[in-house]
Amino acid sequence: MRFKGLDLNLLVALNALMTERKLTAAARSINLSQPAMSAAIGRLRAYFNDELFVMQQRKLIPTPRAEALAPAVRDALLHIQLTVIASDPFVPAESDRRFRILLSDFMTLVFFEKVIKRVAREAPGVSFELLPIDDDPDERLCRGDMDFLILPEQFMLAIHPSAKLFEEKLVCVGCPNNQQLRAKLSLEQFMSMGHVAAMFGRSLKPSVEQWLLLEHGFKRRIEIVVPGFNSIPMLLQGTNRIATLPSLLVRHFATTIPLQTVDHPLPPLSFTEAIQWPSLHNSDPGNIWMRTIIFEEASRIEASADGDS
Repeated sequence: MRFKGLDLNLLVALNALMTERKLTAAARSINLSQPAMSAAIGRLRAYFNDELFVMQQRKLIPTPRAEALAPAVRDALLHIQLTVIASDPFVPAESDRRFRILLSDFMTLVFFEKVIKRVAREAPGVSFELLPIDDDPDERLCRGDMDFLILPEQFMLAIHPSAKLFEEKLVCVGCPNNQQLRAKLSLEQFMSMGHVAAMFGRSLKPSVEQWLLLEHGFKRRIEIVVPGFNSIPMLLQGTNRIATLPSLLVRHFATTIPLQTVDHPLPPLSFTEAIQWPSLHNSDPGNIWMRTIIFEEASRIEASADGDS
């Protein structure tokens, strides 16, 4: 089909090329042969009068023109998918939809497992793909290739809708035999001790406690870096190292891994866990249904925290 001289099928090819950045992978993703995809590139180049992609070390590098086209093409295709193709009503009990959600291992353990259990009762055909935090979650959200991003509020993009889930407090923890945690922890002690910290992706993006400490102008002596929060409690055992962890995670491990907990020496460090979704998913019935369940389970977390305080 052509629109003002442009074969609209070429937009699907262009989007696949921008996403995969490799000819074979892009062709496979839209069920084209490699020669057919090569022909599509040639037609795209002729229409836009631009190379669009150059090959460097077996990878397709987009030109500025291709980079400029990509967001509009991606949004147009996503809009068609959500409003034209996927027009059937969403019936949870009958749905086999798979939700792709990016979140930390901490939030998977202390929060999202509750969502999964509830969905298993209400919509047994619905499934999940839980994605680890990587170098560029914002780009994946903009591409629309995931349904939700669950992160601390300060890491959210302003251009997509978001909502708060619950407040969380950070505490200092260490091995029960760590003598330096027997009394109130001073800031000087905190800064002099070795720390275990979580960082994410190849670029080692800081986790929320690192971000908050840097905001206060403090840089800890991090001796062990791990790709998630859940391994930290075990790595503190038998050492004098400490870590700064969300209180919900500390409470979760309390019955299985002994930890000594003290207040953080800085003014109470806290953050807001939040959820974000692509703008074009805002009116999607399935997205709205899942949002509602997530909000209700988050409210239960907050009610439980209020009851403990």
